[in-house]
Amino acid sequence: MEHVPIRLLMTAVVQEQDVDLAERALGTLDLPVIHLSSTGGFLGRRNATLLIGLPEGMEKEAMAALQKSCRQRVEYLATPLEGAPLPIPTPIPVTVGGATVFTLPVERFEEF
Repeated sequence: MEHVPIRLLMTAVVQEQDVDLAERALGTLDLPVIHLSSTGGFLGRRNATLLIGLPEGMEKEAMAALQKSCRQRVEYLATPLEGAPLPIPTPIPVTVGGATVFTLPVERFEEF
């Protein structure tokens, strides 16, 4: 079985709710994907970091697969109302999700 050389490494941080759909979408493109569990910083939510090996010319297809499978959501964060006599939590809408993607060139790739 001949392997196509990997020229780019795409790193995508996605919400845990979207990871299965994203992996399936990338799998239909026959791209190697490594799933690493991770945790977000701002809200401390569980997410996944996907390491995706891309051969030459596959960046647009991989981005399209991620855009279709990873969506943004509005969640509500309860914060105390400032200046109130009682600490009554007030829900504040926060947009989370989608994907954060970095693409880096690969100087050397070996598989054994």
